[in-house]
Amino acid sequence: MARSKSSKQWLKEHFDDSYVKRSQDEGYRSRASYKLLEIQEKDRLITPGMTVVDLGAAPGGWSQVAAQLVGDGGKVLASDILPIDSITNVTFVQGDFSDHAILNELLEHLGGAVADLVISDMAPNMSGVKEIDQPQAMYLAELALEMARFALKPGATLLVKVFQGAGFDAYRKQLQASFKVVKSRKPGASRPRSRETYLLAAGFKGDLSHGF
Repeated sequence: MARSKSSKQWLKEHFDDSYVKRSQDEGYRSRASYKLLEIQEKDRLITPGMTVVDLGAAPGGWSQVAAQLVGDGGKVLASDILPIDSITNVTFVQGDFSDHAILNELLEHLGGAVADLVISDMAPNMSGVKEIDQPQAMYLAELALEMARFALKPGATLLVKVFQGAGFDAYRKQLQASFKVVKSRKPGASRPRSRETYLLAAGFKGDLSHGF
């Protein structure tokens, strides 16, 4: 099947991307690893010994970074509907965590412990139609917040990808209701033309309300 002009343009941009080349040279699974590394450099959100939950983990770039940072004394629990190749010191659960069976499996792997950090780089398969893509993206952000309310200990942190557009301001207010501080982050590895941004919500208040 012939590739469309836009598809060819995306492929050229992708393979010319300096972060793609760095990920290949430095052994990271995706260019997305550098988004987390840049936020980490600024905010020091991951420290040795932490328990981290990574939502929408495939292909494993963020889990890989998190596992390196928490070290042998920490724990990384990852989940995605897609499979990923195994990563040292990462426990992976495949499935939709809004499904009670998958949620219970994730919580069982936490072993009664509570997480220090939930990270989510989840995004829908983009159609290019904002009226379709934006509600789907915000729904995934809502799921990340609900999971955080299950898994986080008081004082802990959520890092979640969101997209500027309908529902963004209301979602930020939800975060402000459950966390003491909410900051926006746009790492250099995030393409400038992308509407994606990251909200870093720190100081979880222990709000256990949820919608699962």
